[in-house]
Formats: sequence, C-alpha cells, structure tokens
Amino acid sequence: MNLRRVSKPIQIGSVTVGGSAPIVVQSMTKTNTRDVMSTIRQIKELEDCGCELVRVAVPDAEAAQATRAIKRGISIPIIADIHFDYRLALMALEAGVDGLRLNPGNISEPEKVRAIAQAAKERNVPIRIGVNAGSLPKTADPQLTIAQRMVDAALAQIRLLESLDFDLIKVSLKAFDVPTTIEAYQSIAQKIPYPLHIGITEAGTPRTGIIRSAVGISTLLYLGIGDTIRVSLTAHPREEVIAAYEILKSLNLRQHGPILVSCPSCGRAEVDIVKLAEAVEEQLIKISKPIKVAVMGCVVNGPGEAKDADVGIACGKGKAVLFKKGKKIATIQEKDFVRVLMGEVERF
Repeated sequence: MNLRRVSKPIQIGSVTVGGSAPIVVQSMTKTNTRDVMSTIRQIKELEDCGCELVRVAVPDAEAAQATRAIKRGISIPIIADIHFDYRLALMALEAGVDGLRLNPGNISEPEKVRAIAQAAKERNVPIRIGVNAGSLPKTADPQLTIAQRMVDAALAQIRLLESLDFDLIKVSLKAFDVPTTIEAYQSIAQKIPYPLHIGITEAGTPRTGIIRSAVGISTLLYLGIGDTIRVSLTAHPREEVIAAYEILKSLNLRQHGPILVSCPSCGRAEVDIVKLAEAVEEQLIKISKPIKVAVMGCVVNGPGEAKDADVGIACGKGKAVLFKKGKKIATIQEKDFVRVLMGEVERF
C-alpha cells in the first residue's frame, strides 16, 4: 500500500477531513429534506452505525430553511447538496450548515460562485467541488477523455475559488465507470493540495453496488488517495455506512465494529453455516467495538483457520467447539450456537 497522499486539512463542523485525520465515512439521506422529523430520524440511524458526515439534498428554499431545524436535532455535521440555484447555497449557509457541495456542471458562473464563496468564508464553511461524469460543464472539450474533462472542470472551479481568496476546498470526481473514476482521481491528486472525497456514483443496489464501490474505492485508498468516502447505494443509507467501514477495515485503515470471518461452507458441513453466519452477522451489527468473530463449518480445521479470531465456533454435527484466540474453551449444543457465541463476544 502506498503512503497516503498529503492533503491540506479542513474542518467541517467538528470533523477534520484531510491531513493526518482518519479517513472519514459519510452518507446522504434518502428522505425529503423538507420533512424535518423523518430526516432527523434517518440521520440518527446513520449516527448509530458510525456515520461522521451527512449530506442532504436542497432542491428548494423550503429544504434550505429546513436544514436549520435538522442541524439542531442531530450530532454530526450536515452538508447541503446544491445544484442549479446558487441562492439555495446562500440560504443553507444562513441556516447554519457545516458544509456545501457545489456541482460545477450546473453552478459555475463567476459572479454566483463569488457570492457563495464570500458567504462561506465569512462562516468558515468548506465547499466541496463535486464533479460528476454525467453532468459536466457544456464548455468541456469533447476531444478529451471523460476523466480529463472531469479534472478540467474541477481545476477551473478551484482556480476560481482561489482567485477569491477561498481555500476551504474539498474535491470529488465521481463516475459510474470504475476505471474512469480512478484515472480522474489519480490525475487530480498530483495537481492540488486539497482533500479528496472518493466514491463511485450511482453504483446500484447492494448486490452489485457494493462490489463496484469496493473495487473503485479500495483501489484509490490502496494508492494512498482519499480522505473521506461514501458508498452510493440504492438502499437505506445505513447500508452505505456499513459497507464503507468494511472497505476501510479490509485495508486495515480503520477499525470500527466487528469483523466476521466465516467459511463458505461445503459438503463437509453438518450444520447450515449460511443461516448461522447470517444470524451472527445480524447480532454483530449492534456492536461498535472492534472484535474479530469466526463462524466455521469444520470442527477439525475451524480453530486453526481462524486462529487470529478473538472468538469463534467451529461446527460439527449437532454441536460446536467454542474457541478464543484459536484455543478451545467449551463445547456447545446446536440450539445454543448463537446465544453462547454472542455471550462470549459480549464478555470479550
């Protein structure tokens, strides 16, 4: 793994992004922002599973004004997602949001950006320049690759903000296509000092979207690129946060909550390992502290294959060996598998 790219840290509310700060996990609400209570409820669900920044859609003035009440009801910083109408950014800033996301594909006029930058600077609020491959500026050079056009769009907006003496900047360049996304981030990472928010846009449902996101995000993180991440899924945003932490844990970049080690099962298994692993995984969601738990289908090989697990079981016919750090500590009956294992997890 390459050393992490050095970036200029910025402060979004209470959260530091960039520099030597941990890679931040964020998500975006799926609720109607105008519905304050529903949005607060969903954000609290995100807080419970470790979300550190949350973005909300601001399609009109009512939504912009609603961010004031939403901010009062939550504990993590809130970022307003702005498109087309620069005045919504000004309203959201007035309402007290902690960050803005602007799309240079639909807000790039210097006088509009100037007004936003001035108001954001007065409040010390960072701006994310959020470039999407599907909404590039109409002035983009068609002779360039999509990745090159994305980089050019971001650089143009960066130069404009810098000319306005504004440097509280975060940048993203997202595409559905993984190679395009990687190319764009690799290119811009060498050109700017600002922190990078990474992700694969419109990745899809969890079955395919998690894979696509993991391939793209993990590749960039392995190259040392990325200061904050979002896994964009057609699902409850809680699934985005869980997936993001699994990506970070897989690269040993952050530890948050349990790691489940489970064998794929085979003809030697004498219990339903798939059902058992799913039941344990559901129980582990409630735990925020790092612990490695193993569910193995073979009594003979299980403890050895998962010897670095903190706690685990290796199943045989009607019973299982309960082990800790590879050493057997008890034999348990099938009806007690989940209860006893989770009891040991809680004690650990």
